[in-house]
Parts: sequence; C-alpha cells; structure tokens
Amino acid sequence: MSDLLNYLVQNDENFRRARLPALYSDFRPQRTLNPDGFAANVAAWKRGLASATLTGHVPSKATTRNHLTLDLDSDSLLRSLETKQFGRPLALGTVLQDALAHGEMMPLQQFLKAKESIYHRSWGSLPWAVVSWGLRQVGIGGPGDNLPKGRFVVLQNLEVVSKAFSEATADRSSPFERTFSKAHFQRTFAEGILENRKLSESDFEVMVKFLSRDKNVLVTDGNTIKIRSSSQAEDVSITEEDSAIASLKELMEDLTRQTEVLNRRIDELNIAAQDAVRRKNKIAAMAALKSKKLAETNLSRRHTTLSQLEDVAAKIEQAADNVQLVKVMQSSTVALRSLNAQVGGADKVDTVLDNLREQMGEVDEVGNIIAETGPAATVDESEVDDEFEAMLAEERKKEEEAERIKREAQQEKEAEETRRKLAELEKLAPVPVPGQEGEKETRPITPVTATTDELGEMHIENDAAATETEKIAQMAE
Repeated sequence: MSDLLNYLVQNDENFRRARLPALYSDFRPQRTLNPDGFAANVAAWKRGLASATLTGHVPSKATTRNHLTLDLDSDSLLRSLETKQFGRPLALGTVLQDALAHGEMMPLQQFLKAKESIYHRSWGSLPWAVVSWGLRQVGIGGPGDNLPKGRFVVLQNLEVVSKAFSEATADRSSPFERTFSKAHFQRTFAEGILENRKLSESDFEVMVKFLSRDKNVLVTDGNTIKIRSSSQAEDVSITEEDSAIASLKELMEDLTRQTEVLNRRIDELNIAAQDAVRRKNKIAAMAALKSKKLAETNLSRRHTTLSQLEDVAAKIEQAADNVQLVKVMQSSTVALRSLNAQVGGADKVDTVLDNLREQMGEVDEVGNIIAETGPAATVDESEVDDEFEAMLAEERKKEEEAERIKREAQQEKEAEETRRKLAELEKLAPVPVPGQEGEKETRPITPVTATTDELGEMHIENDAAATETEKIAQMAE
C-alpha cells in the first residue's frame, strides 16, 4: 500500500476498507442512476485528496512538497493509489473534473493572473460546458472524464491556511510588527502556519495572492507586505514608511543572523587555538587567535550597528503610535463637539435645570395642598394604647407559659435522677445492725418510693436522705 493510500485509510473515515471497492469502482453511471451515491463518492475523494495535499502525502515532481497545489502533470497520482486488489480508481478523472467545475480547484496560472477576487464571480458558477471549453483552450483536460493535467490550487486548503494565518498574527497590533519585506515575510511564516510543515515558495506565492486579493488580509506591492489591521480602510496601500520599515526589519534580521554566525566562529577559533596550544603548534595557535580577534572586532561592529538600528526601530514604532494617538484624539474631538452641540452648551443646561426645579416645586406645592384639603384621618389614641397593652399581656403570657414548661421539665429531670440513685441502692447487700453480744442482726434497706409530685416538692429532703443512705452503704462495705 502506497504512502498516499495508507494515509487515507488511516486518517479518513470515508476510506475505510469496506468503502474502498465503491470508491475504486467506475461509479460514473451513478450520476443519473444513484445521484446520492455518486455525490458521496465524489465528496469523499475531494476531501481525501485535499487533506492529503495539505499534509504533504500527494506525490509531486518538485523537490519540496506543495501543500496548497495539486500536481497532475503525470500519472504519478494514479500510480500512488494503485493496489493489487482494486487496481486504479476508475472514476478519479470525473472527481477532479467535478472539482474544477464547482470551483473547488483552479488552474494555478489562472488563479495567479486573476484580477478580481475568485469570490466575486465564482469559478463554479459557470456552466460545465463553458468551463470544459475554457480548460481545453489552455491545454487542460480533454474529452470525457479524463484526468486533467497541470497544477491546480486547492481552495479548501487555502481556507485552512487563511484561518491559521489570521490566528498566528492576531496579536500583531503595531505597524512595525505588521510590515515585512517579501523575503522576511516568508522566513517569518514559513514554518509557523501549518504544524510540522513548511510552506514552499509556490505555496507562499499562492497564499499571498489569496490573502491580499480574496481575503483583504494583506496589502502588497510585490516587495513589501503589510498585514491589515481591523481599523484600516479598504483602499490602504503600501507607503514609503512601510517600505522603510520593511527594509529596516530585514537588515536587523540579517545582522542578527551574522552575529550568530560570528559567535559560532569565535567559539570554533577558540577551541582550535586551545587545541594548537596543547599540540605546541605555535603558528596554528597564533593564526587561530588572530582570526578570533578579527571575528570579535566584526562582532562588536555588528552589535553596535544592530543597537543603532534597534534604537531607530523603537523611534519609528513610537512615532507610529503617536500618529494613531493623534488620530484617536482628533476623532474624539469631533465626537465631543457633536455631543456638546446636541446638549446646547452650559447656558441651555442651566435653563433646563431651572425649569426642572420649578416643575418639581410645583409638584410639591400641589401635593401639600391636596394633603391639607383632603379628609383628615383620625386615630383614637386610647384604642391604640389598649391594643398595645393587649399585645404586651399576650407576650407576657407566652413568656410565663414557656417558663412554667421549663421549670416542670427541670423538676422532672431532678426526680428522675433521684429515682435512679434509689434504684442503685436497692441492689446493694443488706446492711449489718449492732445487736446483743455474740449475735449479729441484719436489716435490709427498705426501698423508698415516691410519686413524681412529691419528689418535685421535696427534692431537698430526698437529696439529704440519699446522702445518708450512701453513708450507710459505705459502712456496710
């Protein structure tokens, strides 16, 4: 199984093994016999090829894989999909022709040369007869459903890259951060848009054209590229300031790269000099040290120049921020002037407030008159006092009842405690009583019982009796 087919089987549910016989069959008759089945097979191939192209699994003659264009200059695509069990996909030409007819793919040169946005008049809005005739005029396609030849832009992949680019540059707010030379732009975003994939030069050309012409995300004059901000007007163009900023940033990047090279060169020469000293090779050591000194001198000059350029860049960025600040202040001034004109000035506000106070005063006067002339509400103070005293009496009654319940509960608790102690005494052995000489007499303890009311009234005497009984029990022991 080829790398392309293996990728499709592993990553696309439409290419599960149970579906392969249908996808590899000649399903062209289903266009009329089974339109839903035909559309499902065509959509599966379109999505699968677009995904495989974006991830770099489609074969190409180019040394670097293209992620936004599909190369159909030879039968390499069919060979990469060929299997011993199913052979080659018989209706793949139909799938690609359908993608061209519906504007999901476009010939590369036609895409790059188009002056208007591809969304202004969709490629897929033309009748298929007109599209096929136009493709044949430029040498693409042929009679029937043959596999088209050439390089084609996959618009689905362009949409993916456009979204990823917008997310990657969302935090670039200042003009200095959003302006690049063409080479600097490519080096900056070559590996930062698609995860673990590097865009080729052809991909960058297609992406810049799409983002500038069709998405209005970029502005370019061929040498300088600027990322639009959300507040910029549609007719924004590259200015001399933008070109200067782009050249300055590219020069700073070159100097930074040179300093990195010189740092590595100095480290290598230092190691070479130490090695020559260990080998007692004075000539080699002196030559290495001399080269090291020259490299250090060049490094110092590069750092000085780079520091100056960074200072200039900071000033440019500050000036750009000042421009934006002044624009905001101007617009704020216009807004305040308009609002103050609507208010009418301080004199009008004073007049309005005076009128408001006057009207509020009239409302108060009317209210006072109505209160004086209206029926007087008489209240019998004695009835109020009686009702208050009744409420107090009711409250005292509730408190006394609560206190009585609390006292009875306490008495019941004390009586229960007394009964428990008497029960414990009944379980003790009889207490010996002194009698005649040589005789011993025992007298059992008579149980003491009492009612709850008696215990509640005589709890003090019960406590004394209990204490005496405890002393007797101790003597018996």
